[in-house]
Amino acid sequence: KCLRKGLIWYQGEAKVNRAAEYKKVFPALINVWLKNFNQGNIPFLFVQLANYMQEANKPVESDWAELREAQAAALSLPNTGMAVAIDLGEADNIHPKNKSEVGKRLGLVALKVAYNKNVISSGPIYKFMEIIKDSIIIHFKNSNEDLITKNKYGYVRGFQIAGIDKKFHWAKAYIRNNSITVYCNEVMKPLAVRYAWSDNPGQIDLYNNEGLPAIPFRTDDWPLKTSGKLFSENQWEY
Repeated sequence: KCLRKGLIWYQGEAKVNRAAEYKKVFPALINVWLKNFNQGNIPFLFVQLANYMQEANKPVESDWAELREAQAAALSLPNTGMAVAIDLGEADNIHPKNKSEVGKRLGLVALKVAYNKNVISSGPIYKFMEIIKDSIIIHFKNSNEDLITKNKYGYVRGFQIAGIDKKFHWAKAYIRNNSITVYCNEVMKPLAVRYAWSDNPGQIDLYNNEGLPAIPFRTDDWPLKTSGKLFSENQWEY
C-alpha cells in the first residue's frame, strides 16, 4: 500500500465558463479522491488560477474571477489549503513561467496544513466590510498581520466599487489602521466592493508582511455571469 501525505491539484483554465457549477463539483471531486485513496482525511492542496489575458479598461464580469472564487470556497472543507497565484501570471502566456514562487507558496501551505507548523501560509483574507459615508472599509481575518502595499505612492490598486445600480467603477484605496478604505467619486452611496476581480487585474499591491498577496474577493452576493451553466460529461475528461 502506498501511503500518501497529501494531494496537490493544479486546475487548468478549461472550466472557467462553468465557474458557478465548479463551486459544487470541485468539493465533490476532493471528497471522491479522498474516498478512493482510502487513506483518511489527508491534506488536499491546490493552486488558484493565476492572472491571464490583457487588463480590462473598465470593470467587467469575469469567468476567471468567478472560478477563483469557486476554488477558494473549497477551503471550507477540512485539511484543504490554497496557494494564490494572482500576481504570478502573464497576460500572453497561459502557462506562466514562475513555477518557483508557486512551489514556495505551496510549500508554506503544506507546512501549515500537512505538518501543523506555525507559519503564515496565506495572504490577507477578506472578513467583513462596513460602509462609512461615501467609503467602504474592508477588514481582514488576519488582523495580527500587517497589511503592506508595494505601490510607492501608498495606494492600493485593483479595487472596484458599486452602488445600488450594481455598476462597478474603478476605486481608490489605501491602508488605514490595518484595514482598507475604498472610495470613488462616482459612487457616493457605495454598497459593494470587489478586489482583483478580473481575468487579469494587472499590477498587484496588497500583501501581508510575509510577501503573500491578498486573496481576490467580492463583498456582494449578486448573480454571477456563469450561473446556470452546466458541465457536459466530456468536460470532466482529464
